[in-house]
Amino acid sequence: MRPRRFFITVQDFTGGQGRVPQGSLLSQAGESPVLDRPFWAKLLDTEATVQVPARVALELSKEQARLLQAVTNGDERLGLLGQKGLLRRRGALCQGDQVLVQITLAFGEKARGVLRYRGPVGDSKEQAGILFGVELGSAAGKGFTDGSFRGQKFFSCRENCGVFVPVSRIEPDEEGECSPPIAPRGSHRACSRLQLATEDPLKSPSLELGDRVFFQMDDSAPTGTVVFCDYLPKKETAGVFVGIHLDQPVGSWNGDFKGQSLCCFPSPEYGMLLPISKVHKGRIYNGRLGDGLSLTAKVLVASVTVCPCQPRWLPKWWTMPTGQDGCPSGGQFSPAKMFSPQAPSADESPKGLRDDPSLGLIDDPPSSIRYPPRPEWEPSHGPCYSLSMEGSSGEQKDEKGNEGEEKELPSQLLEINSMVEVHDPPIYGVIRWIGKLPDVVETIAGLELEEPLLSGCTDGTYRGLRCFQCAPGKALFVQLRHCRPDARFGAPQSPENPVLRCNSLAFRVYASERVLEDTPPEPGEEGGQRLVGWKKGIQGHCNSCYLDATLFCMFAFSSALDSLLLRPADKNDGVSYEQTRDLLRTDIINPLRKHGYVCATKAMALRRLLEAAGCSPGFTSEEKDPEEFLTLLFRVLKVEPLFTIRSADKDPQGCIFYQIFMEGAVGGTVPGVPTVQQLLVGSLAAGDLKFTEAPSCLILQMPRNGKDYKAFATILPSLELDLTDLMEDTPRECCICQALALSECPQCYGDPGIAAGSTRQYCTICCQQVHRHRARRSHQPRLLRLPPELTHLPPPPVPPPRQTMQLYAALCIQTSHYVAFVRHGPRRDQWLFFDSMADRQGGQNGFNIPRVTPCPEVADYLEMTPEELQALDPKSLLPCARRLLCDAYMCFYHNPTLELYK
Repeated sequence: MRPRRFFITVQDFTGGQGRVPQGSLLSQAGESPVLDRPFWAKLLDTEATVQVPARVALELSKEQARLLQAVTNGDERLGLLGQKGLLRRRGALCQGDQVLVQITLAFGEKARGVLRYRGPVGDSKEQAGILFGVELGSAAGKGFTDGSFRGQKFFSCRENCGVFVPVSRIEPDEEGECSPPIAPRGSHRACSRLQLATEDPLKSPSLELGDRVFFQMDDSAPTGTVVFCDYLPKKETAGVFVGIHLDQPVGSWNGDFKGQSLCCFPSPEYGMLLPISKVHKGRIYNGRLGDGLSLTAKVLVASVTVCPCQPRWLPKWWTMPTGQDGCPSGGQFSPAKMFSPQAPSADESPKGLRDDPSLGLIDDPPSSIRYPPRPEWEPSHGPCYSLSMEGSSGEQKDEKGNEGEEKELPSQLLEINSMVEVHDPPIYGVIRWIGKLPDVVETIAGLELEEPLLSGCTDGTYRGLRCFQCAPGKALFVQLRHCRPDARFGAPQSPENPVLRCNSLAFRVYASERVLEDTPPEPGEEGGQRLVGWKKGIQGHCNSCYLDATLFCMFAFSSALDSLLLRPADKNDGVSYEQTRDLLRTDIINPLRKHGYVCATKAMALRRLLEAAGCSPGFTSEEKDPEEFLTLLFRVLKVEPLFTIRSADKDPQGCIFYQIFMEGAVGGTVPGVPTVQQLLVGSLAAGDLKFTEAPSCLILQMPRNGKDYKAFATILPSLELDLTDLMEDTPRECCICQALALSECPQCYGDPGIAAGSTRQYCTICCQQVHRHRARRSHQPRLLRLPPELTHLPPPPVPPPRQTMQLYAALCIQTSHYVAFVRHGPRRDQWLFFDSMADRQGGQNGFNIPRVTPCPEVADYLEMTPEELQALDPKSLLPCARRLLCDAYMCFYHNPTLELYK
């Protein structure tokens, strides 16, 4: 059986399943790929099968594919391949090696550590790539693991002293080791510059020590000799740099880099260190760079070396005088002759804007333009070859033997309104238009420049065609592949893994303190003011609103559920119990009550613990429901049910929350706007259910069918919930004469002739009279469960006490986003609205900003009757009131008196 082969795409393509971006990893899905022919492959990231053009795929070894699979960004994968030997050196790291690791993508500095694990962390496709588990040294405490990943232990270290990172964020720590000896000047030590295919329009010759080179500086082109050409120590990701011994004292480098001597100069004025993209290998003709020519022309001339053919960057209609051997006369050409073109023939004349430079189209720029590197690759076996159409020489030929067209380089992350630069020295502008122009093959970008140019620009028109509008002289049309992100503002962000990114280092600006002492809630004006404002409440991150809003409702201003935080561990509790309890108490609830703010890293830590302890995937990244979170939290913390209910004579069942369900019409409710009291009574009556005792906390889930379908357009949360008639073994009043009730009749519920909308319990006399009616003779009343002594006592002088609960919070949902309403004091208007993702700072890799705002206006609506609320137009409701009344998902009730005992 042949081994499976792996590939990486070097440019975007459409493969039948939609657009496949460059940097995607592929595995052989059918017959072994044949050179130059499309083949079927499976995308490792999505497991979709696509047909791949041969020209876009480069083969990888299995080890390379596994290393790159853990890197989620395609451009990063290509960048690793594009730096010679970098992937091989990093992939050769072994356990126990000293390494430098970038803890998060958002923080560029590297921390020292020791490699403790190397390999996959799971069996799923997302976890099949090789990750590196590192125990941090000086950065201890800034990690996000103790060596565990999703509940599985891969190595051991202290809490938050370990990280798992892909190959793109780790490198060997070579400090203390001697730098490799510098080759003597004039030796033939080859530069590690990327070697592109010969047909690549961006190809430039590799540099060797002793080569004569030049670079562009202001209005001059200083020359010199290469004395250093390699990666900088511990800066492999920055690419190859060149050290130049200058002919003239115009430099500023002494040959050292971060304390290491790379080369020597008589004085710093004769030294210069530049990226290799800035350095051009060339010759000096007659001791000068083409007198009388512009600097751009000088760059073009000096970039040309002796070659057996016409330079590839020249337009086809330039004709160079040749000798008998087909080369420029005398083996080298004259700049004056080169810039004296013959008239182009009719079929070779340039089209479009090339014959009118005043219209603002820039043709292929000189070789000093900085282009993104293309990757080199290593085959898994056999000789190095590409699946593209290139021949051994690297030049692409069509059927007639003519030279193929240049490939358009992808312009990643560039779109309308992107800030870009072109040329070198750069010209800055903003992309205002992208598209095709008449007579121009490539994709063109229309730039609005920061500063107008004296010539070559328009006001946004091209040959009378209006592409966009700007001031005269500021519209420049260039090939999109020649645009690059504006370097003054840093590189565009690549999407990061939001779960791995949620750590104390990346969120250091938003960090919250740990509070060890138990902090009770502080209802009232002062406690409410502590939580009001931006960056208040619990910070949301990566679909966490279900957890943030639920915890805020449960604990912000009520101690009804504090028993979850205080139970001491016993011998039957595992480590996960204490970790979850302590994290919830000291990192989330206490800081919320004391300081009014909790960072997203704390909530993410809780999500990780719940995901690991409950063996429930998705809690760290996916959208979940509050009831799913509550169920898992209570199970991990081994908390007793909040209440028990019983159906008829069956055994009681413990519950955390009660889901109100509807079977047919609810008798006695106002059509369209029921109260929570009416819904609860109707739901319990339909199921013949009773509470076995009065709860201290009751969480009610509104009737719904999924997140989107609501059984009622509007629900009025009852400020007070009366459970007296919904409990067994509790003295109740006759629903007719208010005497002590001794029996009840489930069949009478919903009868509009008898106390509509309430339960049906009667004294002995009223029960007989009610069931004499012909419509009720078939009913079967049953005796209530009452203490025996009550049946022999005379009627009490006052009605039995009522068992009531107060509304203290409501959880609402709209378009899968959860928010919370919480009452923070005894006054009717003391209500707060909480949104864990009220605003956002930064883009895809930014941060959510939570907010808590007062909303006293909801009190007026909560005190309305259902009839009054029904008469209102829903569009006239104030925004907060509309969210509370129309989007209620869960209502939280408590009994402050019973909280002291239960």
